[in-house]
Amino acid sequence: MAETSSSTPEGLTPDLEKTLEDIEYTGRKHSTSTTKILGIIAASWSLFQLWIASPIPFEVSWLKFAIISDSPARSTHLAFALLLVFLVFPMSRRRASSTIPWTDVALALLACFCALYPALNWANIATRAGILLELDVFGFTIPFEAILGWVGIICLLEATRRGIGLPLVCVASVFILYSIFGQQMPDLISHKGVSLSRLSGYQWLSNEAIFGIPIEVTTSFVFLFVLFGAILDKAGAGRFFLNLAFSMVGQFSGGPAKAAILASGMTGLISGSSIANVVTTGTFTIPVMKRIGMPAVKAGAIEVAASVNGQIMPPIMGAAAFIIAEFVGVTYNDVIIAAFIPAFICYIALLYISHMEAQKLGLRGLPKEEVPAFMPTLMSGLHFLIPVGLLVYLLLIERWTPASAVFYSINLMFLIIIAQKLWSAHKTGASMGQAFMAGLTDIYGGLIVGARNMITIAIAVGAAGIIVGSVSSTGLNNALISVVEAISGGNIYILLFMTSILCLILGMGLPTTANYVVVASLLAGVVVELGNAAGLVLPLIAVHLYVFYFGLMADVTPPVCLAAFAASAISRADPLKTGFQAFFYEIRTAMLPVVFIFNTELLLIGVESFWHGLMVFVVSLIAILCFSSLTQRWMFTRVKLWEMAVLFIVMVGLFRPNIYMSQIYPDFIELDPAKFVAGEIQIEPGRDIRVHVTRSTEYGDRFKLFRIPIPEDADGDIQKVLGLTLERDVAGNYFVSDVSFEGKAEKIGITWDDLITGIEVEQLDRPAKAWVYPFMLILLGVVIFAQLKRRREEAPSAVPA
Repeated sequence: MAETSSSTPEGLTPDLEKTLEDIEYTGRKHSTSTTKILGIIAASWSLFQLWIASPIPFEVSWLKFAIISDSPARSTHLAFALLLVFLVFPMSRRRASSTIPWTDVALALLACFCALYPALNWANIATRAGILLELDVFGFTIPFEAILGWVGIICLLEATRRGIGLPLVCVASVFILYSIFGQQMPDLISHKGVSLSRLSGYQWLSNEAIFGIPIEVTTSFVFLFVLFGAILDKAGAGRFFLNLAFSMVGQFSGGPAKAAILASGMTGLISGSSIANVVTTGTFTIPVMKRIGMPAVKAGAIEVAASVNGQIMPPIMGAAAFIIAEFVGVTYNDVIIAAFIPAFICYIALLYISHMEAQKLGLRGLPKEEVPAFMPTLMSGLHFLIPVGLLVYLLLIERWTPASAVFYSINLMFLIIIAQKLWSAHKTGASMGQAFMAGLTDIYGGLIVGARNMITIAIAVGAAGIIVGSVSSTGLNNALISVVEAISGGNIYILLFMTSILCLILGMGLPTTANYVVVASLLAGVVVELGNAAGLVLPLIAVHLYVFYFGLMADVTPPVCLAAFAASAISRADPLKTGFQAFFYEIRTAMLPVVFIFNTELLLIGVESFWHGLMVFVVSLIAILCFSSLTQRWMFTRVKLWEMAVLFIVMVGLFRPNIYMSQIYPDFIELDPAKFVAGEIQIEPGRDIRVHVTRSTEYGDRFKLFRIPIPEDADGDIQKVLGLTLERDVAGNYFVSDVSFEGKAEKIGITWDDLITGIEVEQLDRPAKAWVYPFMLILLGVVIFAQLKRRREEAPSAVPA
């Protein structure tokens, strides 16, 4: 789903503009006077966000009274969003009019008051420590804050329905009902239930639910990055990126498709929306792709695939990068560093796919006279790269906080906009005063667009906070471990498949960021927990990125693939055919999280040096290109079946070399349980022991794998070191007869009566898994040689290169 809306590109026909508006609905059409009022409110929101990120009140002594702490800032942030959503989005699209009904104005003010109440009374609320305020009116005790909380929740759900749609409202409502009626639920997920009063206070007046981590992140970071993108776009950066992309690759085979991919990638640096990216770049690139001979379905699908991948492109990543950092407890820099290689190789693979499509179709590039010259194009927009460069420098080199880094980048962009207008006036001899005012007008317009683009993000994240609050207040996160374990049978692969399917289903109705927050809150910790129980070390950031990647795949998953509908509106192709083709292109994106969750080097986790990281990048790039050739059945010419098999072997070996290495030199070797129990086996300290367990539960047998490190100073009987005692039953099976209190075995979850089905010890002297790479490259060389030879033989009838 779209994260933000976008200003309509120039050159759209009225019919096309209306179609795109229907796909990405941005609210009622307002009269001139109403538009001015809404513009003032939106610009005020942007200025408020800039103020709380500014160092000025902290450095100027007489402004210390204007320092706004986190809790009031979150409430004010949501208050602006609720105020605007009721004024911008009508109750019903069918009965929308240019005038705002008094009922919508009343709802807007009521919702705004409910959201501002915690900001105005946060010190008093904190002092009462969860005790809600009650008022005595004419002898009647009225639970004022409990009622206010429920009014606020209902207003938030109605705002979500207007701005985003019913799916998120339904999901949030289910969790509210679960919180209230938990004692009526099945034993596996039941809880004592939460009273209406307590639930209202927890959800609306605490910093754990609606005003918890997700809304804190949108308040502190996300708004500013969305505003930065809006200011850049207002200044003309979108058109610059498009022209620059055409100047770089326009003349190559299928150049417009490659330009669409590069432009969408560069736009993805500053945009967090699939649909906005499609509309911004696709309006220009799709018609040109069709003009050089690319079918309308494929032209739209390439633009969709490129635009969706804009959400995995650091630094913004569809606003989720900041929430991932907060959920995982790492820095924002860690997230964008981890996301860099997957995003980069994903775009290169899409460029490769577009090249293969051009070769199959015999497409050429644009004529030289239609392609802008590279250096003049680059120099004409070099000033757009300065604030982006400053942002990257402050984030990665100086290690500033995201809020501070983007604050100064936005202010630099303000100066550039004004300087741009003054320089243009100087060259044309126009009035400098008018040019300065024109610059301020553009800045004001950027402030409005930035706030407008944030409305649905803030509302979606606030509604997702209801789910986060329900999970934490009821203990559902702990119960889910048992539920998911029962459904998946403790199999981590089944659990990961379930997680991906849930992301795709929820993504059909939820924006990407809200989808990520919901699924990550529910399942990320469960996946890590069950992964550990299966003997796998799954870094939390890898699991969160796994959830995020599959969440954004919903934008290209038919039948609800809004990005494909937007592209088909431009290409005039069938939207479902476009969606299926885009999904086929995006299989490479869905494959990456399956890879990096088991091979975390792809996320630069465990990478020890620059050269190690470079090797990971190169082999991962070759692997994904092999996968792309495999799915497209093309390299230099059509790929034969035996070549597809070899490409698959090479891809697996480069992405997960340990799979092949383990066949020759296993990570672990089997131990004889009898000798293990008898103490006849001596295990060197520093190695790991793996214990395979079958555990009987009321839901059937569960198979678990526990990994126990042996300390360097370990000495004596290995059973004592592990803290467990094994015995043999009459059937000849070994089971756990005793577990030492606070021993290693107990700490990782081994318990009495667990049936031991295998014991293994780690091998430390096995060759490095990188030795697999040369053999895979030799196999790849065989395929390349066969392809080149066959292309030479087919030369008379072959497609021109």
